[in-house]
Amino acid sequence: MRIEIEEAFRALQLHICHSLEEIDGQAKFKEDPWEREEGGGGFTRTIENGNIFEKGGVAFSAVHGPVSPAMKKQLNLEGEHFFATGVSIVLHPRHPRHPIIHMNVRYFELDNGAEYWFGGGIDLTPHYVDQQLATDFHQQLKEVSDQYSTDFYPKFKEWADRYFFLPHREESRGIGGIFFDHLDETCGLSKIDIFDYCLSLGRLFPVAYKHQVDSIHLNEASEQELNWQALRRGRYVEFNLLHDRGTKFGIYSGGRTESILMSMPPRANWEYNLELEEGSEEAVTLAFLKQTHEFIKN
Repeated sequence: MRIEIEEAFRALQLHICHSLEEIDGQAKFKEDPWEREEGGGGFTRTIENGNIFEKGGVAFSAVHGPVSPAMKKQLNLEGEHFFATGVSIVLHPRHPRHPIIHMNVRYFELDNGAEYWFGGGIDLTPHYVDQQLATDFHQQLKEVSDQYSTDFYPKFKEWADRYFFLPHREESRGIGGIFFDHLDETCGLSKIDIFDYCLSLGRLFPVAYKHQVDSIHLNEASEQELNWQALRRGRYVEFNLLHDRGTKFGIYSGGRTESILMSMPPRANWEYNLELEEGSEEAVTLAFLKQTHEFIKN
């Protein structure tokens, strides 16, 4: 099954890239194959300077090798050999009214499958929060998750709320989504069903983003909007470097730095002691991100 998972994730990468090219309508992905000296490798596919996407990446990797002392300490692993494969995506749009979006699905096993788990999730980071579009996004995640377990969406949504949070800022990175890790047969599903759930989320990814893009009427971005976009991108950098588990795993497993840091925005900004105009869209968005929200009423 390890080979089946690896091949399916590679096919998922190619499907998502094709779908995103159609959404952008201009830019095409470039592929950069790479090999890991300790074992395995991957294909990093990037898109830039498009109609919709200023910078984006869809990375596939399948790596294996001995569990290093650094991995054991950082990731609290007990096995001697590991295999990991997955697809990781981050898209930074050109226009401030389009949201940043991230997805990751991954499979990890120790000692030839003696222990395994799946992880992943999708989350949305609007520069300006549109509550209806936020609700639409969460509804799409719930509909897919409910096909496998009605427990998944509420549990994984709460997990995302905790995970995609910047404690030093006391604010969420965005409007959340779902996040899960160490998912195995103890959840009540078979290994094959959990794998299929990951693939279903991957197929949802371009559909969900297209809905966001198609629902937003654009005017030429103002200087104020572009400045706010750069500041929100700065928050994205802070989260990824300080808190993101995928980034940490990549670094401590001896992963490829270019692919690991693919998620960074093309430009970002920080402003000392930022003061926002009361009642402005920027102030409203920031206030929204300092609270936890239920987007779907039970």
